[in-house]
Amino acid sequence: MVRDELSVLAAFLAVAEERSFTRAARRLGVTASALSHAMRGLEERFGVRLLARTTRSVAPTDAGEQLVARLRPALGDIRGALE
Repeated sequence: MVRDELSVLAAFLAVAEERSFTRAARRLGVTASALSHAMRGLEERFGVRLLARTTRSVAPTDAGEQLVARLRPALGDIRGALE
């Protein structure tokens, strides 16, 4: 369960950094559709919109930016511990 949650949070960070489902999906080795579905599930779980989507772009909302600010160092620490 925790591993799945970490994967979804890492996927959110990739989408926020890439500002594109397509590029983030390529980076993660998954489909853009699967990534979009996972992001909708994450937003439903938190009860807040994390990504502002248009037909041409994806950008973190204010809540998304706050999550990015917390995730980036936390996931970096986890990656560092695994190396």
